Amino acid sequence: MGQVALITVLEKDNDIRLDRWFSRHYPELKHGMLERLLKNKNIRVNKLRATAKQHVVTGDEIRIPPLDVAPKSNAIVRLKKSDIDFMQNMVLYKDDAMIILNKPAGLSVQGGSKTVRHIDGMLDALRFGKDEKPHLVHRLDKETSGVLVVARTANAASVLTSAFKGRDVHKVYWAVVKGVPKPVAGKIEAPLLKKTDRVVVDMEAGDKAISVYNTVEALGKTAAWLELSPFTGRTHQLRVHLTDILHTPILGDDKYGKAEITGMASGLHLHARAIEITSPATHRKVVVVAPLSQHMQETFSFLGFNEKDRTQPFDFLKRR
Repeated sequence: MGQVALITVLEKDNDIRLDRWFSRHYPELKHGMLERLLKNKNIRVNKLRATAKQHVVTGDEIRIPPLDVAPKSNAIVRLKKSDIDFMQNMVLYKDDAMIILNKPAGLSVQGGSKTVRHIDGMLDALRFGKDEKPHLVHRLDKETSGVLVVARTANAASVLTSAFKGRDVHKVYWAVVKGVPKPVAGKIEAPLLKKTDRVVVDMEAGDKAISVYNTVEALGKTAAWLELSPFTGRTHQLRVHLTDILHTPILGDDKYGKAEITGMASGLHLHARAIEITSPATHRKVVVVAPLSQHMQETFSFLGFNEKDRTQPFDFLKRR
């Protein structure tokens, strides 16, 4: 290939073994050759000696020497017209560096052993004339709807990934919960630990997790509309904090709380409502607001909540 490459690990490859990362991106590189390159310190992670079994995380920098094999082809995946239209209809904002989507509930961001249709597999629909396939830089849970950012170039992906890892991106979520939190507004600081397929509060072994919340409106003691912002980005953070700390589980959350109210629309009532992020293309802050999903619109109507009561989604953060 001619020269050393420095590749930043993206969100979609977070927390996987280094050898698996190479199998994804350099499938023609034999395992034996990879081991020899690692042994001779030709491949490094964050300028340090690396091993095939070590895990890499989002933002890590992998040094790759000139290789006799090419990286995975960037050829365009041929998609059905219906999938192209579906993806392009999700676009809320687009510039030369990034695209912001309104992801529907029920669609996975990435694939898995039982997931065939997902955002990552249809990103070719969002090239819009660029040679490069867009890159994921963060994710939403499958059942969560709302704003999702993808980068249009590898350089933009590196910048945006770093922004998400730091405190340079502000996100606001809306949720409908069972019950009303006490107090009605505040900050939650409860470390989280992932155990198998669940996340739990663990004050000793957990990773730092901070969320802020505010009750916009409540229907007696039955249900409440909350606005939330995660100051850290732990898996299932808002869902666990609301269930285990505030004891107000999100409606439709089958994993945590299993909260239901008769007459409500089915589905997880958690929506990534808005994002404030600096574009690598314009170096200006961009604010994007995502319309509510259909099932949350139905629940708002049923409970008498009016989304027009919150035209400035970030106001509650400014008051803190």
